[in-house]
Amino acid sequence: MKHISILVPKGAILGSLEGSRQLFSQVNEFYKAKGLDPVFEVKLIGLSKETLVSGGLFTVNTDLLIEDVEKTDLIIIPAIDGEMQSALEKNRDFIPWIVKQYSQGAEIASLCLGAFLLASTGLLNGRKCATHWLAENDFKRMFPDVQLVTQKIITDEQGIYSSGGAFSYLNLILYLIEKYAGREIAVLSAKVFAIELDRENQLSFTIFQGQKGHEDECVKKVQEYIENNFSEKITIDQLADMQALGRRNLERRFKKATSNTIVEYIQRVKMEAAKVSLESSRENVNEVMYKVGYTDNKAFRTTFKRITGLSPIQYRSKYNRSIMA
Repeated sequence: MKHISILVPKGAILGSLEGSRQLFSQVNEFYKAKGLDPVFEVKLIGLSKETLVSGGLFTVNTDLLIEDVEKTDLIIIPAIDGEMQSALEKNRDFIPWIVKQYSQGAEIASLCLGAFLLASTGLLNGRKCATHWLAENDFKRMFPDVQLVTQKIITDEQGIYSSGGAFSYLNLILYLIEKYAGREIAVLSAKVFAIELDRENQLSFTIFQGQKGHEDECVKKVQEYIENNFSEKITIDQLADMQALGRRNLERRFKKATSNTIVEYIQRVKMEAAKVSLESSRENVNEVMYKVGYTDNKAFRTTFKRITGLSPIQYRSKYNRSIMA
């Protein structure tokens, strides 16, 4: 039987905590219905017997404290809310316990913003990790040694797992159920809980925020110019001249400040504008393409799909209600 420790951090988001418990517990019910022994021993593990979660709206009663658990097979770190630095400080006592359990062979899965607590252990350094796309800039700033992949729903790095934003944690739990209990049980779980199985990325949900959490004023001015003039043809030499900088110097500073090259940033701004048009207007794809400054149909469609995971037509069909009316 697999021992599953679902952590109850202070300030946890109740949904991912309880959702995980329900899914793993339901697998046991499937096995019992077949006259078989349960496959999971699911426990809520905390720093105290009672823990306030979801901004203090709910209290979770834990089964065990961390000092009561000598060994576990899988640790689930649910999403946490609030200001991240403060949330991590409140939950720092989990860190040595998580590291110890991993050294003893336990696997670890972070759900959504639980990635911040997992990254605080140092176990993610040099590895890929997913989290909510809204937290991309903060995560990169706080954990530069972790390879953040915000497009992914799930990452699997040698027994360390993570999920993307919000309810995509359900896909990671199904992934783990399939690993431990088989595909048939995972499919049954997906059907019972009405979860879309095998989703691979969260690109179509992402809204590009622009990385402004830095102190380089020249780069900020370049970002603002790009965002205000995305429909025009913008060259790197032009941007460098505007700031009286050499091209290579600007490119280096821009990449350091935003984690994007200038070309990538221009593309993401253009694609964000295209997404808004496709969501809210009746303009056809070519009209949207010209509106955001593209003249090459193939280049526009290729870039759009790479950034959103969908073709422009697929994106419009999915998100534009007026088209369906």
